[in-house]
Order: sequence, then structure tokens, then C-alpha cells
Amino acid sequence: MKPEDCHHIFAYGSLMWRPDFEFEKSHHATIIGYHRRLSILSHHYRGTFEKPGLVLGLDDGGSCEGVVYDVSVAKWSEVLAYIRKRELVSEAYREVVKTVHLVDRLYSVEAVTYVVNHQHEQFFAPQPIEKTLAMVKQGHGLAGSCVEYVLNTVNHLRGLGIHEAELETLVTHLPVSGSVNP
Repeated sequence: MKPEDCHHIFAYGSLMWRPDFEFEKSHHATIIGYHRRLSILSHHYRGTFEKPGLVLGLDDGGSCEGVVYDVSVAKWSEVLAYIRKRELVSEAYREVVKTVHLVDRLYSVEAVTYVVNHQHEQFFAPQPIEKTLAMVKQGHGLAGSCVEYVLNTVNHLRGLGIHEAELETLVTHLPVSGSVNP
């Protein structure tokens, strides 16, 4: 399938390891101008209002390696509706279309992705590691623990050969679950 025969989604967090939608192919990819950061207070999937967790968002600056999914034109409406329902629980993310460079190809594609909304009340500005750790350790919501979310993301990044220094440092301070390989 040629890039022009499909639509694209750029994943940088749980969509990498749990897409839960039909796609044709996935590619290791990089987006320029944004970096991955635990920047959204999670009141739903990985925390509650009383004890929020943290989830990843694309924040301004730098670059981020992740995965681009090729989605067929026939499945696009269904997949995009699912992604929006999953990612846009609140307005903490903004849906954008950005150029993403495919690591295994010599071209770029335009892909839907989700960036941090700095004006939203769930935005979590950069904090010392102790504050971030406390939020990650306390978070548990409908999709499970925030610790599991971070460990699964780091494990998937490692599997792609991606070293994310900030997340790797954080993982050294987290309890390891039996279902997640450190």
C-alpha cells in the first residue's frame, strides 16, 4: 500500500503498544518540533480526580521517535472515531496533523497526532523528578496503574531501539510489576 493510499496516525505512548484498531502497516517514525513528556494529569485511564496519574503528551520542542500506523481509506472514519473517543476524553490534547519522517523509508507523511494543550487544567508543567514520581506512583484508573503505563511504554521504546533518557531515569525508581519486563 502506497502512502497516498492511506491515512496515518503517529503514536508515542500507549497507542504504540496497544493500538486496538485495524491498520495496514506500522513504521518507526520521528516527529520534529515536539518531545514526549509525562505532561497530562490523568483523571480517567491512569488516575482519578482525587489521585491523578500522569500520561504522555507531545510537548513543544525537540523531536520524538514513535510509530506511524498506515490506515486504509476504507477504515479511516471508523479508526479516527475510535482514536478520538480514546484520546479526547477531555480537551487536554489538541488533535493536529503534522509531518512525520519514516525512519525505514526515504519519505515523510502527514499524520494525525495529539499534542498537549497548555491552557487545559490537566496540563502538568515540567516538575522535579520527585513530584513526577509521586504522581506516577499514585495513579490508578480505568485502564490500570500509571506505573504499568510508564513501564509498558519504556519497554516498547526499548524494543524499537529508542532510548528516552527522562523515562529511563524515572523507571529506575518505579516498582516493577510481574507482567512488565524492566
